[in-house]
Amino acid sequence: MPWSATLNNSSDPKINMKNAITDVPGILVGQVQDGTSLTGCTVILCEKPATGGVDQRGGAPGTRETDLLNPINLVSKVNAILLAGGSAFGLDAATGVMRYLQERKIGFNAGGFRVPIVPAAILFDLAIGSSTAHPDADMGYQACLNASTDPPAQGNAGAGCGATVGKLFGMGQAMKSGIGTASVEIGGGVIVGAIVAVNVFGDVLDPATGQILAGARTAHIGPIKLGNPGYFANTLETLKGMPGRAIMGLAAHSNTVIGVVASNARFDKAATCKVAQMAQDGLARCIRPAHTMLDGDTLFALSTGKKRADVSIVGAWAAEVVEQAILNAIHAAKPAGGLPALVQLEYPS
Repeated sequence: MPWSATLNNSSDPKINMKNAITDVPGILVGQVQDGTSLTGCTVILCEKPATGGVDQRGGAPGTRETDLLNPINLVSKVNAILLAGGSAFGLDAATGVMRYLQERKIGFNAGGFRVPIVPAAILFDLAIGSSTAHPDADMGYQACLNASTDPPAQGNAGAGCGATVGKLFGMGQAMKSGIGTASVEIGGGVIVGAIVAVNVFGDVLDPATGQILAGARTAHIGPIKLGNPGYFANTLETLKGMPGRAIMGLAAHSNTVIGVVASNARFDKAATCKVAQMAQDGLARCIRPAHTMLDGDTLFALSTGKKRADVSIVGAWAAEVVEQAILNAIHAAKPAGGLPALVQLEYPS
């Protein structure tokens, strides 16, 4: 049966939850992807300026405006966040987001001028599809035009179009991943949501069972079936030995998990950064290994509302929705670029 696990457990019957970051009031998501070149971008738009935060842990990040989100710096509100493929080239898509916002006179008031605040992070998808096609300003602008409160598409969509996992032995033995979203209502009308593009060096596991769901594959030839002995290499175990360490030294810096967690709580910038920090726990629960020097793992946080909430509780649930969003991305991914996806292991043809 299809993947259906969810944290969508609102205690208020008047809150219609759809298990997506767009359940958070004030959040819209727009996506554009190139299914041929296998790249794309995802824009998270804030209907009103939202307090922003960030936590960056991987050793190979590609980001924009993250210093601005440091609590010691002036600007605390952001207008949008961009997640994009294309490696550093993909940061160009933020220009299109800024143009969209500028046309609508949205941005930080800098003495009579409105400057849109658009932090961004990218992932490396140049090794699948086309290495010369990247998200650009036009794609970022179009993603804004596509933005709505509808649940965003998951799997091979937006920034997850070219996302892959399990690159210990290179792309030839990797698997297709994607983008996922999830949300939960934690009482008192406080909603926490996440959207995450999953593009990791290591493997993605089901935390409940320890079963690898997607990751580096061995050269083993056999039936494509979840749990088939020898199908997965088990990246963490392989890294124990000398061969694994040698491979690690040659591995490509072609990874990164990027995402956004949002809540309708009323937090300042320091508290919002704390939520982003705690949300990284969700990444570590289901990715092995996480936060390596080959990954640029970056999570943004947004506080959009006026609900009173405890930052530790929101941060704890932020980790839960990040974990769920990652698993949803893996389950929703479809084969592409010659790489298999979990859907084939679960439902072989």
